[in-house]
Amino acid sequence: MIIVLIGLAGWIAGARRASAFAGREAVGGPRGPKLHSRATYHGAFVFCLAVVPALVLLLVGLAAAPGYVAADVHNHFPASALDADGKVPPLSYELVNQLGRNLDLLPPDERAAASAMTLADLGPVFQRRGIPLAGGTEDYMLPLALRADELSSTLRLGLAGVTIVLAAAGALFGLSRIAVRFRARNNVEFIVRSLLILCSLVAILTTVGIICSMLFEAIEFFRHVSPQSFFFGTVWDPRFAAAGSGGASGQFGLIPLLAGTLYIAAVAMLFAVPTGLLAAVYMAEYADRRVRSVVKPLLEVLAGIPTIVYGFFALITVGPFLRDISAEIAGLATGDYAPFIQGQSILTAGLVMGVMLIPFVSSLSDDIITAVPRSLRDGSLGLGATRSETIKKVVLPAALPGIVSAILLTASRAIGETMIVVLAAGVAARLTINPFEAMTTVTVKIVNQLTGDLEFNSPQTLVAFALGITLFAITLLLNIFALYIVRKYREQYE
Repeated sequence: MIIVLIGLAGWIAGARRASAFAGREAVGGPRGPKLHSRATYHGAFVFCLAVVPALVLLLVGLAAAPGYVAADVHNHFPASALDADGKVPPLSYELVNQLGRNLDLLPPDERAAASAMTLADLGPVFQRRGIPLAGGTEDYMLPLALRADELSSTLRLGLAGVTIVLAAAGALFGLSRIAVRFRARNNVEFIVRSLLILCSLVAILTTVGIICSMLFEAIEFFRHVSPQSFFFGTVWDPRFAAAGSGGASGQFGLIPLLAGTLYIAAVAMLFAVPTGLLAAVYMAEYADRRVRSVVKPLLEVLAGIPTIVYGFFALITVGPFLRDISAEIAGLATGDYAPFIQGQSILTAGLVMGVMLIPFVSSLSDDIITAVPRSLRDGSLGLGATRSETIKKVVLPAALPGIVSAILLTASRAIGETMIVVLAAGVAARLTINPFEAMTTVTVKIVNQLTGDLEFNSPQTLVAFALGITLFAITLLLNIFALYIVRKYREQYE
């Protein structure tokens, strides 16, 4: 806030200084020389010099400070707390961080007094304040937590002071640059253009960061497990091992997980695509304005429901309903009321996921159908075609590329779903073609492999990154193919 206030003050001062150079503040006085840029551009130039460098330094400092604090805390760990390799155990460092966060919740006087206490003395203080103390916390962690807290506070104050000084220096430098022929507009436009380019690079850099964060860990996984056994294996048995136990590596066959992912997504798309497409046709071609204004928002409300709620709906309502219906059908046919549809099954997950995907298909398809030129409809109707014939033979073929791309984008959304599958299809990794049985997906196993107290360098954990990079590649190819179809056929009907 102080940096922004300095920038605003610089803006006002810069604009007034530029106006004074032009003689525009003298009432009735002679006009001065003409400015190259308007006074507001001079003010904006001062604002940019005051705010942009200071904020960049602030962000870089806030990003680098935790790393510096972590390195300092690692260097002050006692030798007795290190593992056999002379390294700090990750759990011990996390306990120090947790203790530091707990200390931050204390009032300043009690936090200052904590430096002279032990954990036994500090326990009642935490209990009185309702602050939990993590199990496994030891006495040597308290000085480390206090040191980390003090160092973080010092860095924050120092960073705040430096950035404020930099903002003031930038404002003064900007004011000193103001002159009659100074090209303030050109400089402001260059700064704004640079910021726009930086913002446009965020998506690219994020994608590169996602790929790199998964790729290097996946390469480490493939040093333990051969790519052939991973990509072509048909058995998923990771054999979880607790941290430090050095358990067996297990079998990491991708085929059951990939089959479950594609199977459940296919069932969901079989339900979502016809329903969503027909809803889009109705809203775009048949519904009047009043009906459309009600139906379209209500349909799109489904897109705002959290996926965990859909999972609860599948677990409590849809799954038991299908199980009971199958039991009644089996009883009428054979006299044995044993259900042939499990409560957690591919069909349950596919149906509920399909309901979740309907707004994506309908909304995208509705926009695409509405964008078809009116002249195509009028030409078809003018030649004697009925409305239904016009929709089937003119409108839908014209909108087909966009509809296909919408379906592919929806498919990538279905492939990445997790919570509905966990609650509606279970976690059993198996190969089956029976939609009434349970299967699981890649995303579910990624969550399973990264849950619990596991070593981060074991195949059981590293396999999550191999699964993630595989799923990323599949969804990326679907998105690229969808964009290719849109760009290839977009100009045909414009």
